[in-house]
Amino acid sequence: MMQENDSILVFEYFTASGEKDKCIISEAEALLFSLLEDLNDFNVDLVVNESYEDAVNGYENVNPIFIQGDVVDWLEGNASNFRKAIFIAAENNNNLYSISKILEENNVKTYNSSSEACFKSSDKSVTYEELAGIVPQPRTFRFKIDSKGYWKRAIDNLYEKWQAEDPLTPLKLIIKPLMGVDCEDIVVIENIEDLTLDLDKIFVPGSRVIVQEFIYGMDVSVSLISDGKKAIPISLNQQFVELENDKGTYLGGKLPYDSKFKDEAYDIAVKAVESIDGLKGFVGVDLLINADEKDVYSVYLLEINSRFTTPYVGLSKISNINIGKTIVDLVDGKISIDDIDVSLDGQVEFKKSGDNLVIRRT
Repeated sequence: MMQENDSILVFEYFTASGEKDKCIISEAEALLFSLLEDLNDFNVDLVVNESYEDAVNGYENVNPIFIQGDVVDWLEGNASNFRKAIFIAAENNNNLYSISKILEENNVKTYNSSSEACFKSSDKSVTYEELAGIVPQPRTFRFKIDSKGYWKRAIDNLYEKWQAEDPLTPLKLIIKPLMGVDCEDIVVIENIEDLTLDLDKIFVPGSRVIVQEFIYGMDVSVSLISDGKKAIPISLNQQFVELENDKGTYLGGKLPYDSKFKDEAYDIAVKAVESIDGLKGFVGVDLLINADEKDVYSVYLLEINSRFTTPYVGLSKISNINIGKTIVDLVDGKISIDDIDVSLDGQVEFKKSGDNLVIRRT
């Protein structure tokens, strides 16, 4: 039965903006259509590119709004016409923050994280500083790629300092863009002698990046629901990340993932999300289960994704709760975070295969 409430503005950045890259679109479509299924009890104003006319006509509760061009530009002229919104976007080109800010400035109630929370979690350096002393994190340093190569000297000096603190253990570094998505442009420095000025071919002069100590282990994530203050974990997820030719590629994942460190991972993820005010709705936290059992910490926090992430697609298939509806009801005050009792029936694997995202229940 349809909810007696105002319609909710819904959109996913790439499908609304007419993205043509099939690899990107396959994941974007999976996220969007999972959200639409979850919101079938609500009136939805759906913003999509006109190429999706046939794909969205089958939803009785959906009023499609077909656009051409970038959805951010469209929002700047039309956001004030709506009262509520839930959307899917990533940190690329600061889209997540920009969209949140536009909606807030137009007094649109969102079922996503606040713009300030998006900024703090999108900027890996800010995240590190916000959570310093709260949860374990790899040592992190921020610097700027300059055209004269001063950045190389800065990394050399940092390497010498960190290596001197533990001279018997070879130090490995990982360099990431300040605001990257899914292992985008990650560079692994196996030996400091491998650090060359060619790095400015990957990160253009003027761009800001972070350098971290590389810690060997298992890449995992925790999916959570948050009301902006308190958070509840839904699942621990294995991530398939390939490191080849000193570069990282995100290939997919499997959930739920069973680990003796599950409770510790949950604890770190909840602490991290609850320590940044305004993280709301669906949130993903990337973690690393340390391979070195002699280390002080078994689990390290890598980053926070203040948005719907790919595991949502799998969770929507095996969760006993309707995640999208739960988020709306939670933010609307119809339920509290303590009312949410999640169980998962089965296991889901999702992998990128060519231009497609292949999802299968195992």
